[in-house]
Amino acid sequence: MREIVRTNDPVLISAIAALLQGAAIPHFVFDQDMSVLEGSIGMLPRRVMVGDDDVVAARQLLADAGLGHELRSDDS
Repeated sequence: MREIVRTNDPVLISAIAALLQGAAIPHFVFDQDMSVLEGSIGMLPRRVMVGDDDVVAARQLLADAGLGHELRSDDS
């Protein structure tokens, strides 16, 4: 799995998840339940992960949706 977005914004996470789900791109949000440890203040960022085979499609989808500026650098 590869990280494509890291953010503290729950609305952005929801929007990205909806886009990926709509495009049938499997994804997982890591650190979603960390609010239990941090006290629900939103300090710890969540990471949107996709499988290695879906990285290019997921990145293109988010770029086409105007969210390219949210993408993590692709260092592979």
